[in-house]
Amino acid sequence: MLRKPERGLFVTGTDTEVGKTYVSAIIARSIAAAGNSVGVYKPIASDCIREGDQVYSPDAVALWESAGRPLKLADVCPQRFEAPMAPHLAAKAEGKSVDSDLLRTGIERWTGNCDIVIVEGAGGLMSPISDDEYFADLAYDFGYPLVIVVPNVLGCINQAMQTLITASTFREGLDIAGIIINDARACDGDESVSTNRDEIAKRALVPILGSVPFRGEKLSETVDWIALASDFAVEE
Repeated sequence: MLRKPERGLFVTGTDTEVGKTYVSAIIARSIAAAGNSVGVYKPIASDCIREGDQVYSPDAVALWESAGRPLKLADVCPQRFEAPMAPHLAAKAEGKSVDSDLLRTGIERWTGNCDIVIVEGAGGLMSPISDDEYFADLAYDFGYPLVIVVPNVLGCINQAMQTLITASTFREGLDIAGIIINDARACDGDESVSTNRDEIAKRALVPILGSVPFRGEKLSETVDWIALASDFAVEE
């Protein structure tokens, strides 16, 4: 049986480049600022940077820094590949393969070392993580509720609804804690930014937890992340 922290959140997005790491870092900083210990876990990363004989993920560094540098950086992201493509393809480019067991057991390092763990996926729920698995498989196995990051741009209503449908129909369904609307880029004349949140709220059956303004450092609303995660926690 997987020995994982009792409380956790799985941060996913409607697509790539929607600000998952940025939002995850905001959540981690908020939890730490409230006096709680927070673990951060990015099971796998591609598009990593090599410095000498070391390969690191900038996203993992951002998460680790936001959480106050708990444990070691290697514990944040145990599988790192350089090519900017899907993880299993990036691994193949290096003559390697994704370690499916490590994707899951890597989180055990945080058990007993945090009050809550923030897990960040890559891309969306149906982004491939190996030849026969998706990030939704990982979210299902961890059992943590999803925090869905939606970019505040034209077309995000459709993206948000598709992600909600995917979550509700994948296997027996994935729990969803809520949605965060993220101004991942400057408005730049996009008139939809003023209505997207309300339109998604009207259609979604899960709450909008808040919004993040462009380059903002915190969420528009105050969220008790420990209590939110606890609502979905199941004792092993």
